[in-house]
Amino acid sequence: MAPASFDPTLLRKALAALDRHAGAVVHRDRIAIVDFSAPSSEARLHFLDVIKGERSSLLVAHGAGSDPGHTGFLQRFSNDFGSNASSEGAFLTSDYYVGKHGRSQRLAGLDPTNDNARGRAIVIHSAWYANADILAAHGKLGRSQGCFAVGEHELDRVFGFLGEGRLLYAAKA
Repeated sequence: MAPASFDPTLLRKALAALDRHAGAVVHRDRIAIVDFSAPSSEARLHFLDVIKGERSSLLVAHGAGSDPGHTGFLQRFSNDFGSNASSEGAFLTSDYYVGKHGRSQRLAGLDPTNDNARGRAIVIHSAWYANADILAAHGKLGRSQGCFAVGEHELDRVFGFLGEGRLLYAAKA
């Protein structure tokens, strides 16, 4: 997908988070920004090469608890266990493992708004409900249990760009 636009305020917040968490974020050359202001029908996971200034984007699902009516729009964030909602703030990409959704990447929440991410098992994984054909059929993606779910054919791209020790920042503009 072509890069979608996102609010420059969100970029400033993400770069401020990169500075604020400089001690934890080992690799500062590339970051990911999830603009949850946009609906799930838009490419709202943005990859930014901070050095080169290059950007690309792709689809990403949000949590069912963030959108109880399944409107395609994130309505609320939560850091609570059992909420099935997406959390906002700065995350640190961590190790890889194979779990319920196949290959996945753990995330550590760096802010009070997402510091339960590890305990809640909020990760990056692929899912059928985040594939572009779901969007074509329903006008929106399915919902996760709070994880950053991408299309099944996009996972290598996500892992290749982020790797371990980089910042993923999720918020509304």
